Amino acid sequence: MKRLWQILAIMLALTVPAMAQADFDTKAKFAILMDEESGTVIFQKDADLPMEPASMAKLMTIAVVFNEIRSGRLSMSDMFFVSEHAWRTGGAASGGSTMFAELNSQISVEDLIRSVVIQSGNDAAIVLAEGIAGSETTFAAMMNELGEDIGLTDSHFTNPTGLPDPDMYVTARDLADLARYLIHEFPEYYHYFSEPEMEWNGIKQANRNSLVELGIGVDGLKTGHTEAAGYGSVISTAEGGRRLVAVVHGLTSMAQRTEEGRKLITWGARAFERVAAYPEGAVIAYADVYGGEIPAVGLVGKGEVALYLPRGSRKCLNAQVNYTGPLLPPVTQGDRIAELRVFCDDKLVQTAPLYAAESVGEGDIVRKATDALKQLALGWL
Repeated sequence: MKRLWQILAIMLALTVPAMAQADFDTKAKFAILMDEESGTVIFQKDADLPMEPASMAKLMTIAVVFNEIRSGRLSMSDMFFVSEHAWRTGGAASGGSTMFAELNSQISVEDLIRSVVIQSGNDAAIVLAEGIAGSETTFAAMMNELGEDIGLTDSHFTNPTGLPDPDMYVTARDLADLARYLIHEFPEYYHYFSEPEMEWNGIKQANRNSLVELGIGVDGLKTGHTEAAGYGSVISTAEGGRRLVAVVHGLTSMAQRTEEGRKLITWGARAFERVAAYPEGAVIAYADVYGGEIPAVGLVGKGEVALYLPRGSRKCLNAQVNYTGPLLPPVTQGDRIAELRVFCDDKLVQTAPLYAAESVGEGDIVRKATDALKQLALGWL
């Protein structure tokens, strides 16, 4: 097969007209479908609008816990105390999802993790937060700090449970990126997300992610629901030889959440073929750097850039690389700079993030003068 960049017409552009996506729609108010490895977006619907996370916020709680374990500050066998606050706010009397933890009892970190992931236990999430940070407020600060490190630019967390708070919000894109982070960084713990049930205090509860039991390859990750936000889910599957991550939210019932999640993840796994477009490290395009030591920086994917194309659509392809430019130095290798947008017959079929291939410092006075002349002549800025 000819190299795919002989098929793609790569054009640098500062803006791009709104294009229809591949022929798929969902009843979800917010949705996104991503390739887990590359972050390539196959489908999105209002994926960057703020939304209430509900219990899907617990994925960030779990991310903080896993990081504490990796750092050596915490172990699976550590025992945490069930405070009255955790018992009243997240226990059976609260009316929400719960582990049914007993007041003043002690529970291992591993059992608390399993409850948060399988049962969506609010009491378990609060016990973890208090055990690690002393309070929900301090733990929320840890959640936001880690979120910033991961690159969740449009999310803010105020508690470990996802219980309603007007100051807490996420986006579908950030939840998908958080799921990718958990899958990639902590594969040794991922099995918890697909456990079918958990029993605690004599009460057996099934995994709240009903897609896990449908036999379609879904093995995670988390559901959520509040009266205001509706029903949502963060989903992943490795069916079809690749791992996909999906988010749907704003649905009207558990049944609708299950059906819309199933439709999106199944469509992504079956309706597309994977084409290796650019090997790891291959420069896809260049972005201008105003006043830099070199005039432009190469743009690369994170690892191999693979395209997920509607079956039978290779001949219809064209693409654009979009970024806000020119860039100003310094540019650091690995900075997210641009987005590759792939079209088929004027329909946007996917996007993929692009990163700086090298660092670029400030240029000398000659370089700056040359770029200033370009600005005057071409209206560069």
